[in-house]
Amino acid sequence: MTAPPAAATTRPAPRDAGRRYRRRTTGRRVRNMAAAAGFLAPSLVLLLGFWIGPMAGTAWVSLQDWNLIGVPTFVGLDNYTELLGDAEFHAALGHTLAYLAGYLPLVLVCGLAVALLLDAKLPAMTLYRAVFFLPVISSWVAVSLLWKWLLNPADGLVNRILGAVGVAGPGWWTDPDWAMPSVVLASVWKDVGFVAVILLAGLQAIPRDLLEAAALDGAGWWRRLRSVTLPLLSPSLFFVTVISLINGFQVFDQVWVMTEGGPGGASSVVVEQIVNYAFSYGRVGYASAMSMVLFAVILLVTLVQLRLQRRWVHYE
Repeated sequence: MTAPPAAATTRPAPRDAGRRYRRRTTGRRVRNMAAAAGFLAPSLVLLLGFWIGPMAGTAWVSLQDWNLIGVPTFVGLDNYTELLGDAEFHAALGHTLAYLAGYLPLVLVCGLAVALLLDAKLPAMTLYRAVFFLPVISSWVAVSLLWKWLLNPADGLVNRILGAVGVAGPGWWTDPDWAMPSVVLASVWKDVGFVAVILLAGLQAIPRDLLEAAALDGAGWWRRLRSVTLPLLSPSLFFVTVISLINGFQVFDQVWVMTEGGPGGASSVVVEQIVNYAFSYGRVGYASAMSMVLFAVILLVTLVQLRLQRRWVHYE
């Protein structure tokens, strides 16, 4: 007797199997994207409503002639063309860059010094950390008024101390040559705690065995700092540099309270010019054009930093 023939197994064509696999993969991706969008929706709504939306609105207003009351009149790029020949805006941009030139190195060096001090094993270290961070959570108005009193040329505490050691104190915020250094000192005092906290977190993430091995090889404190600590701390240094630069370009509060842009416009900065043109002179379109130029400068500087980080930032 012969056995019955085996039932033929039907196999799907390779093309059909590939289509079904692609459909399943696409469906899975769509479900994952929908789930991710659901989780991100609250943040995206805030981002669109409070960041991207106002930026788009500012770009539109920069093409208008508007005083916040009447009907905007479209003027195209006239506001930007006027900015090219505006000596006051150029001076304000120069003062902002001068502020950054004094503020950024000082806040980074002081922040690193404070971080190294707070990383040491000393008694009451928690109290010291709270004291150094206290200015960060203080109001800019309060800090500016405090430093305006400290740097008062007539009876300020700083000039009194300098006079006690036989040094004639400068005019500080009343002197065109010292107005911007006065703002820099107040800014560094307030922000150094923030920089120190970020760098302290980076220091505590450095493996101690690397520092101990370097010490056993005969490396002194400076050599360990330069060859071990700073390279491993470079991601934290890069972060605080980017954040400090972005904040520095937007300096306003301390200038407004301490000097009001004076004396004689010696400490006028870009954001102070934007506020004046928008709310004092009623030229909102022109102020918006200044804002867009400042945004472009900050974006360009940040992109350059991101490009240059490959040369000195080590993530391993």
